[in-house]
Amino acid sequence: MATYDNASWHSGGDFPNELPSEAGGTHIGMFLTWAVSNGLAGEELLEMKEAIAQLESRTITPGAFLFQACDGKLWEADLNAEGNAFAEDYYASNAYYEDYESGLGANYPTLYHVPDEWDAFDRLKPILDARLASWRDRSR
Repeated sequence: MATYDNASWHSGGDFPNELPSEAGGTHIGMFLTWAVSNGLAGEELLEMKEAIAQLESRTITPGAFLFQACDGKLWEADLNAEGNAFAEDYYASNAYYEDYESGLGANYPTLYHVPDEWDAFDRLKPILDARLASWRDRSR
């Protein structure tokens, strides 16, 4: 199974020393949370009913959900067939990072400084929704 992203890939090198390593997974958690909220989650992920319930009630943040449910990784099994097709086109092509930066990153010293908060997710969600709608239109 292919791995789209892994928080551990981001916590070395030029990762800001003042941030916890979990900050390397915030962007992954945002994408995964959005995928779950748009019906793109895979069967294995949906079996994690308690974590999904916490996510839906917003008693857990997107990044915390990523680490609790997926050990800091986003891979094929986390998404259904449509989710994987979209992620391969959008996320794996780096377009997601560009949208994340333009939608959230301008207010912070680095993309890793974007807070793992629902306000940030709510600012990113319309961008991702528009990308999915556009992708669906092109895929028809």
